[in-house]
Amino acid sequence: MIKNYTSRVPPERSISHIENALVAHGAKNILKNYDSGRLTGFAFIVEGNGRDIPFKIPARVDRVEKRLREAVKKPRNGTMDRITDQAERTAWKILADWVDIQMALVDLDQVEIIEVFLPYAWDAFKKQTLFDKVKDGSLKLLKE
Repeated sequence: MIKNYTSRVPPERSISHIENALVAHGAKNILKNYDSGRLTGFAFIVEGNGRDIPFKIPARVDRVEKRLREAVKKPRNGTMDRITDQAERTAWKILADWVDIQMALVDLDQVEIIEVFLPYAWDAFKKQTLFDKVKDGSLKLLKE
């Protein structure tokens, strides 16, 4: 079952919630990333060990839309037309929930904010996250 697949929360509310949670936990210079007029995620900076560390977290609405379309077995009239909007609500609501959970861990001193977002640490020169570098093999952290 896909979490929040029936969410009615407007994407704008989830987006604002994420931004407020990040700011409340020390994020600065928040930037919204767009592609073809559609918001695709946030870039922001958190101070750690006396330096600014950039992060970039995505909301991959297109992937959510694909999964929602695949999940429809017997579409009713108009179902497929509504999936694009639903995918946007679902993707952003899930990301908002995830950020809330991560910030709760930070608030309870279970993790540090940099630890939470480490896979999303952003290298602006290479246009890659830390995760991207590990995945493509340009940064060897995992044994093969």
